[in-house]
Amino acid sequence: MRAWAIAGLLLAAAPAWAAPPARGDVPPQALGNDRKGNPVNLAEQRGKVVIVTFWASWCGPCRKELPILAHLQQVVGEDALKVYAVNWGEPRLEVSRLIRQRDWPKLEYLHDPGGALAEQFGIVAVPHMFIVGRDGTVAHAHRGYSEASLPQIMQQVIDALPEEVRNREAGAAALGH
Repeated sequence: MRAWAIAGLLLAAAPAWAAPPARGDVPPQALGNDRKGNPVNLAEQRGKVVIVTFWASWCGPCRKELPILAHLQQVVGEDALKVYAVNWGEPRLEVSRLIRQRDWPKLEYLHDPGGALAEQFGIVAVPHMFIVGRDGTVAHAHRGYSEASLPQIMQQVIDALPEEVRNREAGAAALGH
């Protein structure tokens, strides 16, 4: 009986995490502030494909994923694809120092030290990525990291891009750029 009482107390004390936004859902719009203190809102990116990925500096798979996303954003261009890398649960100053000291990928890094944004997105582990389509709804979500899934993720991003961008990228790939 005592074990059940303790289990009940633990469940009552646990935060009520939201379920992650599913395909077709509108994700939480307010992502916090950028490094300059300006608010970042997904609604302002409507018309672009947006990737929101949650990561942590201690997460090896996250450190593999971020350079790939930075390269993808560079190749496609920020006019069509924007990547937000949301650090989960680590102090802002520590993460900012780490990004400055090391040769980290050029991305828009956001901070969620208290986990409030992660809670809204239903994040329980990192990395966790959401691909938000040009219409502002979740097109795809990926939890974890696997090099085997990279071609699928890249194709999902490419498929979400406007046709003229897809054609531009296909032409560049054919020319070896």
